[in-house]
Amino acid sequence: MRNCYLSRNYKGVDGAGNKAKTDIERIMAENGFVNVGFKQTRYTNSVLAFLATLAGVLKAPFSLRKGDRLVLQYPLKKYFTFVCRMAHFRGAKVVVVIHDLGSFRSKRLTPLQEIRRLNNADVIIVHTEEMKEWLKQHEIRAKLVVLGVFDYLSESVPAAKTVLALPYTVAFVGGLDSRNYGFLYEMINSVHSYRLMLYGNGLEEGKVHGKVDYRGFVMSDNLISSAGVVADFGLVWYGYSLEGGKGDSGEYLRYNAPHKLSLYIRCGLPIIIWDKAGLADFVREHHIGICLSSLKDLDDVLSELTPEAYAVIKQNVVEMSRKISAGEFCTKAIRQALGMLEG
Repeated sequence: MRNCYLSRNYKGVDGAGNKAKTDIERIMAENGFVNVGFKQTRYTNSVLAFLATLAGVLKAPFSLRKGDRLVLQYPLKKYFTFVCRMAHFRGAKVVVVIHDLGSFRSKRLTPLQEIRRLNNADVIIVHTEEMKEWLKQHEIRAKLVVLGVFDYLSESVPAAKTVLALPYTVAFVGGLDSRNYGFLYEMINSVHSYRLMLYGNGLEEGKVHGKVDYRGFVMSDNLISSAGVVADFGLVWYGYSLEGGKGDSGEYLRYNAPHKLSLYIRCGLPIIIWDKAGLADFVREHHIGICLSSLKDLDDVLSELTPEAYAVIKQNVVEMSRKISAGEFCTKAIRQALGMLEG
């Protein structure tokens, strides 16, 4: 009996999705898992990328043995059902780690289509308790394990301010287009005392009428080693409104575990998040940030946060950063899922 995974081609690891997947592959490899596909590649050419992934998918069934446990990362596009069925045909069991659900933001699948796909798995690792409940309400048959938060592997060492300078600086990392991140432009153009710092591509400067520190795109390793020197918080928010949960992407925050949150923790930045987000309880439980129903309240909350109280939160973030840099959450969830296969 072996623990296995299927590597594939990743067009780049600058984006959150591929970074999370390559990190999990690395965690599994370091824990003795066997790659039943071909060696991981990072071709950016679409044809080469397609062929590299296809070759691994076709190789995998012939590499599996009876009794093996195969961990797949979802979505795997058109190959997912094929790989699951071939694994079962070969006498293997399948554990699935969900990264994204196509029936939420992208609407590429209906919930019924998504559940039909996922029911090919034996055990599924989901982001949050809310995602677990959503799947159960839609009649998932597979056993479910909650991840909690994605790990974030990097050799970079977070740097911190030697002296806390008020007012606090709030950083946001990610896409900056107004269609998906309209709340940012409301923040920029509203009256507030905190500083706002943006990292990423797509800022629509014609819609910016307030004060903002725009840093452009910065590689994640460089961000980890530098953001803590200039910022005090990392903002996890989606949608078009300062009110939480607005729009498809805003509502999705109720269920998913954004990789952005893990990046902020690795940067040593306490979190600001919607109070009904899937990871809000995680932030509260570990006392690593602030939960808000509306960003309209952020100015008042930050103005009341003393440097002493911030220092406590900051220290908790440093400890959490150690855990996710060591791959603790993914390792624990995968072990739990493999244990369920024995039941």
